[in-house]
Amino acid sequence: MDIERNTLFGYPEFIDDRQNLTTLDGNFKDMLMNVDVYKMKKGEEKIFHLEKEELAILLMHGSVNFACEDKSFNATRSDLWNDRASLLHVSKNIEVKVIALEDSEILTQSTNNDKEFPSKFYAPSDIGINTFGQNLCGGTAVRDVATIFDYNNAPYSNMVIGESFTHQGSWSSYIPHSHPQPEVYYYKFDKPQGFGACFIGDEVFKIKDSSFSAITGGETHPQVSAPGYKMYIVWMIRHLPENPWTTRLDAPEHLWMTNAEF
Repeated sequence: MDIERNTLFGYPEFIDDRQNLTTLDGNFKDMLMNVDVYKMKKGEEKIFHLEKEELAILLMHGSVNFACEDKSFNATRSDLWNDRASLLHVSKNIEVKVIALEDSEILTQSTNNDKEFPSKFYAPSDIGINTFGQNLCGGTAVRDVATIFDYNNAPYSNMVIGESFTHQGSWSSYIPHSHPQPEVYYYKFDKPQGFGACFIGDEVFKIKDSSFSAITGGETHPQVSAPGYKMYIVWMIRHLPENPWTTRLDAPEHLWMTNAEF
């Protein structure tokens, strides 16, 4: 699949408190997902009702109430670094109302899915965090990873979503790996001037706060955060028909370092 360099990443502005990253039929359509970020003022309400798409709504920070199918869930997250995520996942044709109980930011991910499944609210206590890279390359690739849902716990979904917390000056998605399924990364830093770099295949670009990358299936995609800045990534994968994402394919030329001493 041919993609020009300027379609590998983006720094979209917020327009009317909405930041559009990818769409199914327009921008970055090869990602096969709609991804948006919304800033919400205290007391603001948003209603989502997608006839053909499943929908995941992730609380980035703030405090909100999720309501759907006569159920209601409150969620609070003071910041990305100290509180775990809360997320609501619904199938097609389910109306969701989000009410901001204080100034908040949410991310939405959706894609086509003919299956119907019970709505699921993931509370912070439902989401585990694993640390990777402690024994790799002298501790230069340490990161904490929270997989919210994937094929293992939501096989009915066509999507995967999780979060990675890269330590300052460290690498993530390392060793370089790939998978056939497309993936979107959305970045935040613990300070607004934070920065890093994203490598997609042979291309590289500067990561900034609220930027994103669109990763074509089959491309390696290691990331690195600059010293002094912790980097947050929400990563979203779209399963392919008859080929769900279940594992990563490490680049064979870099496998030597998994058994090397540094």
